[in-house]
Amino acid sequence: MDIHRIIMKLLASLLLLAACSDDDHFSMAPNLLLDFSSDTVRLDTCFSTVPTPMKSFWVYNRSGEGIRLQSIRLEKGNQSGFRVNVDGVYLGPQTGWQTNQVEVRNRDSVRVFIELTSGLNYQTEPQLLEDNLVFVLENGNIQKVNLTTYTWDATLLYNIHVQTDSVIDSPHRPVVIYGGLTVDSLATLTITAGTTLYFHNDAGIDVYGRLTTTGTPEANVVLRGDRIDHMFDYLPYDRLSGQWQGIHFHESSYDNHLRYTDIHGTYDGIRCDSSDVSRCTLFLEASTVHNCQGNGLKTENCFVRLENSQLTNTLGDCLLAIGGRTEVNHCTLAQFYPFDANRGVALRFATADTSEEAFNCLNSLITGYGDDQMMIQPGDTANSFKYAFDHCIIRTPVIETDDSIYFTSVIYEDVKDTISAGRKHFRTFDTENFIYDFSLDSVSIAIDKADPTTSLPLDRNGSARGELPDIGAFERTTDNP
Repeated sequence: MDIHRIIMKLLASLLLLAACSDDDHFSMAPNLLLDFSSDTVRLDTCFSTVPTPMKSFWVYNRSGEGIRLQSIRLEKGNQSGFRVNVDGVYLGPQTGWQTNQVEVRNRDSVRVFIELTSGLNYQTEPQLLEDNLVFVLENGNIQKVNLTTYTWDATLLYNIHVQTDSVIDSPHRPVVIYGGLTVDSLATLTITAGTTLYFHNDAGIDVYGRLTTTGTPEANVVLRGDRIDHMFDYLPYDRLSGQWQGIHFHESSYDNHLRYTDIHGTYDGIRCDSSDVSRCTLFLEASTVHNCQGNGLKTENCFVRLENSQLTNTLGDCLLAIGGRTEVNHCTLAQFYPFDANRGVALRFATADTSEEAFNCLNSLITGYGDDQMMIQPGDTANSFKYAFDHCIIRTPVIETDDSIYFTSVIYEDVKDTISAGRKHFRTFDTENFIYDFSLDSVSIAIDKADPTTSLPLDRNGSARGELPDIGAFERTTDNP
């Protein structure tokens, strides 16, 4: 055999032996410890009996020696509800809630996955739940990673069909809806002040009869998604759009009244189907529709009233009114949807095949990122299309003189101001954390510009308007500097 081949084989064998010797060596030295990517795993607040999303952490061996573990176990066994998987091994009843003889070679790592389904805690407030994942090293050292969360008892409802007049009154306990909530054509559903409904992704409200909410300034009714965890540490899912399906008022539905209600995080916020325009389909009073992955409020050939309401940040249009009759007073329509530059406008209204069309807008603030936040689409029936704007601020190019009969005491926002755009009107505009407060800032030109003769006595928050009221849904008060 060639001498060079013999030498190469010897060298390869020596290297292999050295590598195997290093990998297979496990030390019992008492000073050896593991490192963890986190010494505490915090799961977000969760609903009792509902499985949480999975979290994970890493176990590192940076000691310079191989480390063998005698066991990895949950300190409370099966009592806390935590579920743990260590490097593919589930710590369940078949393993006695632990895994044994785990080897972590030098410069190697192990990944640990954590989930939780907690039991009921029979309290009205979220309760702290903790356990420890215990690592017992072969050298006798014991290390722990703390597992912690808050669990919240909720009422869980599945595929609800309301067939008689009913009330959801749950100000102290969250209500989680799976599969949707349907109100029959002969029924009225009332949701009382302070109640929060959490909708799963596939769930929304379909109304064939009547829906009323009786929120107050101090205790709004809240309709939102059921994700109460975080996408990132700084970003809860509640600040994202598209979390649930929103509200759909069908053609048989009339006299719906939503009062002091916060609707956010939906696909489409509210949809109103075509119906008899001589009857009011929806009265949206002192309410908010915010952060929608579709339209905020879409109406089609029906009669709706909007007072003291905020429609903001939608991928589609904040307010889309097609035909019918729409009355708007003291509303804030603001289009600053942060997740897609191809967003709609704050207001779009159009004609349809009816002679009863009317769009009347008083004392309202219509603004957004784009230069033109109001789109009028008269279609084929322009001669019969009636609309009027009075004492409004609109971010749109100045309307030509021959159209001025439709616009009275309107302030056209300067579209050349592209840096601050319409943001300057509002108190909080945090685009990094998606936090918005659409009450008026002290520099807004909306202050004192509404018409006292058509102004509403209270604003979105229930605060009294002054002798010189402000345009939009919010009145600037002494505690709103």
